[in-house]
Formats: sequence, C-alpha cells, structure tokens
Amino acid sequence: MLKRVNLFTLAIYGLVIFSKVRGHLEVAIVDFFERLKQGINPVPTILTETFRSLSSCRRKGKERFIGCAQLLNVWILSHFWKVERTPFHMFSKTFSPLEAYLKKEWPKEVTEQYWVSVFQNIRAEDITWRAPWIRPSVLLYKVGDQDWVLLLGLWGGIRYAPLLVQRQFSSRQFIPATGGLAQSEFAFAGEGYMKRVRDTAKS
Repeated sequence: MLKRVNLFTLAIYGLVIFSKVRGHLEVAIVDFFERLKQGINPVPTILTETFRSLSSCRRKGKERFIGCAQLLNVWILSHFWKVERTPFHMFSKTFSPLEAYLKKEWPKEVTEQYWVSVFQNIRAEDITWRAPWIRPSVLLYKVGDQDWVLLLGLWGGIRYAPLLVQRQFSSRQFIPATGGLAQSEFAFAGEGYMKRVRDTAKS
C-alpha cells in the first residue's frame, strides 16, 4: 500500500506539478522525490520552476507553461478574483487555500479573452495584495549585499527579489533596485553552467 502511495505521489509531482514533457517523468523529478523523503521543503523548487517558466513565456511571447497550472490558477484567483468580505475561517491556522479552492463554485466558462481583459484593465483596487491566510512571518529578502535571493529548481536557477512583493506581507511597498535580475536566469545545462551557479551564489 505504501509503495502505491509513493508511486501516486511521484506521478503527481512528475505529471502535474513539474509537467515538462507530457506523459513522461524526468529523472530530475525522481531524484527530487527521493530528497522529499528526507524532509526537504518542496516550495522553493516549485517557485523556481514556476518563475523560470513564466519568464520564458514572457520573453518568447507564447510558449507552453512548464509548471503546475493548477497551483498558479489558485494563486491568480485568490489575488485577482476579489471578494468584498473575507470569511472568518480564512484566518484559522487550519485553513487550507487548496481545499477552499476545490470546494468553491467557480464560473464554468471563463475564457482566455476574459483573462486578457482582466489583466489589461486591472487597477490597484482590484487586487487582493495580501491573501487572508498569509500569517505574519520573517521575510528573507536579501543575501549578503544583494537585495535578492537565489532560487534553485530542477532544471535551473533564477534570482528572486521578495522586495517586489512586500505588499503581500502587509508591508509598505516601494520600488527596489532590480538591476541584473533579468539576466540572472540560467539552466543546468550547457558548457560551464556549474561555474555560473557558483559565481551567482558568490555574487
């Protein structure tokens, strides 16, 4: 039974969360799954590959999103589908955004054109900057003298600047220095990529 559960969980990570090649499990995912058994936190890896894929889609104009579209959809709906009143149960420590997402009745026919219109006409007051279930915590926003942190995923790395989203943590938002962030992404492939990883980590 335990073996079946492990195989099912591995399939979820490979075919849903890190869906790089449709219908196939990458070796990197199997290695990652083995590290999960040792207690590592999967969130930074998921964030890294989500950011890298979104960055690639933005650069190339149109490309298949390699990541968990379902998790991204939960985030989008929780921030851009604003509700006037926040239910009190959202402030509970046992509240699960994913369970709430699955239980809620969402409109069935939400077209691509609808979301294009939403993002083209969005205003600051239309955004839920801080999701109700996010509890106050320490924000890691820099490493050394740099106002960014290095995130490493399964297939590459990217610099991330948490200062860009301080509003999500109920802090005062300002525009931080982001020089070099756009050129900071790299893949774990090609000649000399290990040197780039080391140089990025040291900088």
